[in-house]
Formats: sequence, structure tokens, C-alpha cells
Amino acid sequence: MIRQPVPRTSIDELIERYDLLLFDAYGVLVHASGAMPGAPETVARLNQANKAYAVLTNDASKLPEVAAQRYQGFGLDISTERILSSGLLLRDYFQQHRLQGADCVVLGTADSERFVERAGGNVVPAGTACDVLVVGDENGYQFVETVDATISTLFRSIDRGDSVRLVLPNPDLIFPHGEDRFGIAAGSVALMIEAALRRRYPLRSDLVFDRLGKPHPELYESAMIRSGTRNAVMIGDQLETDIAGAVTCDIDSALIATGVAIVDESTNAASIRPTYWMPSLRDE
Repeated sequence: MIRQPVPRTSIDELIERYDLLLFDAYGVLVHASGAMPGAPETVARLNQANKAYAVLTNDASKLPEVAAQRYQGFGLDISTERILSSGLLLRDYFQQHRLQGADCVVLGTADSERFVERAGGNVVPAGTACDVLVVGDENGYQFVETVDATISTLFRSIDRGDSVRLVLPNPDLIFPHGEDRFGIAAGSVALMIEAALRRRYPLRSDLVFDRLGKPHPELYESAMIRSGTRNAVMIGDQLETDIAGAVTCDIDSALIATGVAIVDESTNAASIRPTYWMPSLRDE
């Protein structure tokens, strides 16, 4: 079967066609140090028109209120309630698995730790025996020393027969760090830890992280429930998270060319094939 090219669209067309616009953060609205092209104008336009929109982000390094302040500093007037972070999914996860009060090592920022505490976890220092290991971000700690200590402690715990739950709110592997610059994300840290566990325990297929966030449907469904519509489109820069999640939820998607994925108009598999592609949020 020969697929037709993915049609090009624009932010004008998406605003006209859909009742709810869902945005990824990094690579769509912001990068590590500023706003993406067309993002301030788009957000201002949506606010002025009272258009329903939300930011669905796998970034578990910033609480929504902190992220809102940061976006506002970039000229994006996005309120806290519009930001749905994968870190927020920890609350339901901890309730589902009865982890309230569990000792948790958190690799991440201070806000990554706050997400865990708000979910009911008791944060303990890295290198300490724990019930739960949460990889919240790639920043906020001395990387090599902390990962070394974490792996060593995991080995000791598993050798004793202890059970340690591995949790990854942000499964992203890379993210846009600036214009034509990229960096590793929390998912890459988790892959490294999983590789170490496979090397030591090759017969233990259970020693993997529970991955939250996109592409899983919770953030998408929450935004649509809040807005009271499923006439929604997801605008994202990563096929395996942003676009795959939209496909899972049976909503349309637009792959934007300002982030991680290289736009290929003809050869995407059905599970990650966007409905449209667009050069940027700036109509061109």
C-alpha cells in the first residue's frame, strides 16, 4: 500500500477547524531558553478569542505553576490550569499501587521531588535503599555520581530480594534545547539504568520502568474532559509520544517541523502517522 503524502496545514486552519487545540511544550511552544517561532502570537490570539487550548507536556521537572511563570517570562500568557504535566499523573499512579508513604529516590529537580511528595511519596536521598525509584528529569543532580550510586543501590537491593518499583513520568528520550540544539531527556536516563539491570540480571524481564505521560492517553483525555469536546487536534514535534498518543485517542494531530522529528510526508507507520504537518506556529 502506497501512502499519500501527509497534507500540510497551518495554525490558521487548525484554529478554524477544531474546538480544542492541544500543544506539546518543548519544540512547539518553547525550547530551553525561550519561545519557539510564532508561539507568543499564537497564544495571544487564542487568549483573545477565548479559544480552548491546553499544554500537554512530559516535562516532570517543573510544577504547573512554575512552568506557567516560566512561559510568561518568554512572552507566553499561559495560565497554570492550562498546563497538564506528566508529573501530575504520579498521584493516580501512587494511589493505584498503594504507594503512599513509600520511600522514594527521585532523580530530578526540586519540583520533581514535589510531584512525588504531592503524590504521597516520602523522598529519600539518592544512594539510599528505597521502595520506588522515580526518574523525573535529567537535571537537578550530579549526573554521573548520582546515577552510579543509584545503580549500585539497586543492585544491592535486588540481590537481597527486595522489590523496587521503577517509575518514569517523562518517557521522552531527547528534547529541543535551543535552535538546532538538542539534549537527552529523562527517558534516556531510564534506558541507561534498564541496560545496567539487564546486564546484571539477564533473566529478569520485570526490571523495567513504568512509563507515564505521552503517548499514554491520560493527559489527552483529561484535557478533553475539561474542555467538554473531542473535536481536538494535538500539535507536537515527536512521533512516538505526541502523535502516537493522538492516534491512540482517535483524535487528529499535526507534526510541527520546529522540534525533534524530521517531517517525512509519505512513510510514517499508521501508529505514528500525523494527520497533518506544519512548518511552525508562524503562518508561512
